[in-house]
Amino acid sequence: MAAAPLPQLDRLFLTDAGLETDILFNRGIDLPHFASITLLQTDKGRHALDEYYRGFLELARRMGTGLVLESATWRSSPDWAEPLGMTLAELDALNVDAISMLMTLREEYLSYAIPIIVSGCIGPRGDGYDPGRIMSVVEAQTYHTHQARLFQFSRVDMMTSITMTNIPEATGVALAAKALHVQVAISFTVETDGRLPTGDTLAHAVAAVDEATQGYPAYYMINCAHPAHFAESLEENTSWTARIRGVRANASTCSHAELDVMTELDIGDPADLAAQHKMLVERFPQITVLGGCCGTDLQHVTAIAKACIESKRAPEAP
Repeated sequence: MAAAPLPQLDRLFLTDAGLETDILFNRGIDLPHFASITLLQTDKGRHALDEYYRGFLELARRMGTGLVLESATWRSSPDWAEPLGMTLAELDALNVDAISMLMTLREEYLSYAIPIIVSGCIGPRGDGYDPGRIMSVVEAQTYHTHQARLFQFSRVDMMTSITMTNIPEATGVALAAKALHVQVAISFTVETDGRLPTGDTLAHAVAAVDEATQGYPAYYMINCAHPAHFAESLEENTSWTARIRGVRANASTCSHAELDVMTELDIGDPADLAAQHKMLVERFPQITVLGGCCGTDLQHVTAIAKACIESKRAPEAP
């Protein structure tokens, strides 16, 4: 039986911001290897993560939107166990714990009637900026099935694969989700030219994954770039652009290479970022999932929400 359509396809949903940069720079908590999963190992880390999520839950409540709660599991697939000083079993347990935390938060907010989707976040096997060694589709599916199975066991509503840098890995994730009958969104990292780090266009990436998976992903997203980098890459009235339903943009207009060497956080201009999102959703009203990526925090997503809600509520021209 086909899964029910995800509610974020029919109305505005927010999601969170740049979790790792917020925790590191704004809250002063170290994240070994940029892995937010380590927050679940200490009371201090768990408190910070709980506080972080509650900010977005309260925002969604005030704004009357839905919310996609993404788990703190972006860098917690099998290869990261050894660098993080864990056994694979210990890392697996933290993956399950990360989902359990979101389920508990959703239960707490049931009385507010906020539509909440619990999503298991899957990051790339390697770096989110650099594709490095590109796996085959089969290798990627085998690798990511391990974490996807943990999310299936935890009864997530969906998975979101964030910062996908190349087509074969994105395809492998989508096929892993398909085999497990778990809904999935694929979010591509793009460079300042609006292309994937491999040089592929977004149009080609979306079409290639859809062709290889019989259109299995529920939708696609763009992340880890400023709207100024990709807005002109999106084309009106095309089938591939219609598949782009979410944006998690960077705060900064800097390139990935520039961001990699920064020692201070570049929060950009939240008001301008919000204005650019407003223009995006006016051009492409199918974009209904809005959050942030590197350098963004609650203030950025709040500004984006206000601008885009006003846009969607604005009366149509006669």
